[in-house]
Amino acid sequence: MLWFTEYYSGEGMELSGTGLTVRVKSALRKKTPFQELLLLETEDWGRMLVLDGAIQTTEKDEFIYHEMIVHPAAFTLTRQIERVLVIGGGDGGTVREVLKHNPIQIDMVEIDRDVVEFSKEHLPSISCSIDDERVNLIFEDGREFVKNRKEVYDLIVVDCSDPVGPSRVLYEESFYRDAAKALKPGGIFVTQSESPFAQKRIHLKIVEELSKVFKSVRPYLAFIPTYPSGMWSFTIASNELDPLKVPYSSLDNLYREFTKRNGELRYYNPKIHYGAFAIPNFVYREE
Repeated sequence: MLWFTEYYSGEGMELSGTGLTVRVKSALRKKTPFQELLLLETEDWGRMLVLDGAIQTTEKDEFIYHEMIVHPAAFTLTRQIERVLVIGGGDGGTVREVLKHNPIQIDMVEIDRDVVEFSKEHLPSISCSIDDERVNLIFEDGREFVKNRKEVYDLIVVDCSDPVGPSRVLYEESFYRDAAKALKPGGIFVTQSESPFAQKRIHLKIVEELSKVFKSVRPYLAFIPTYPSGMWSFTIASNELDPLKVPYSSLDNLYREFTKRNGELRYYNPKIHYGAFAIPNFVYREE
């Protein structure tokens, strides 16, 4: 029996003496031009995707991350979603959740083609919707792709890895400004924004940079067992909409209609929608 440990180390990590260890039945490794892929068949978490030593997703808890990066923003829009941009998200889970809102088109921009192909082969429950005819796969740098788009998207979802290496540019003010221009009036931007417990400085920097560009910036939380500290954040930004100002009755009706088409979600619901934006005091308290 093998064991795998993700050590919480590296730039911005504030739990440098901690890690997560899992028991592994088998392992498959692949080196791409951008990173090392590792697929682990684990005892407790099912199949686990690891990129450069960092756990990205597991079959057991992926639904939390993918539901929460998509649905709070999508339900805030209230209108029919037509075009969506997903940056990153090579495992396919974000696209799977966006498609539940019946968009006309999703542009999915992923820099590493091998992540998509690897996930399609080994993580079919997560990547099951990547080949949907509404999904336009684009293999290039997401930062460069956004520069030339103006008022195209109802929703932009940034589902990328930690802000190191190629992903670093997706956390900068200049990128957020280009993303804002790529949104239609009344559009919404959402990004994963790290752990406020394990990577507090990075989280605060993301919120700060977004606040330079968007009028409404709302961080929110979900609890993902295999991510550093378990406490994970996302941040919604918009110049017109605020997820906390959607009337409960409207959201509840939208969710009821949604579940008629898709069934109940496993994590997100209208009460979670509002409660997720309640942030513990320590996150924004200077220490």
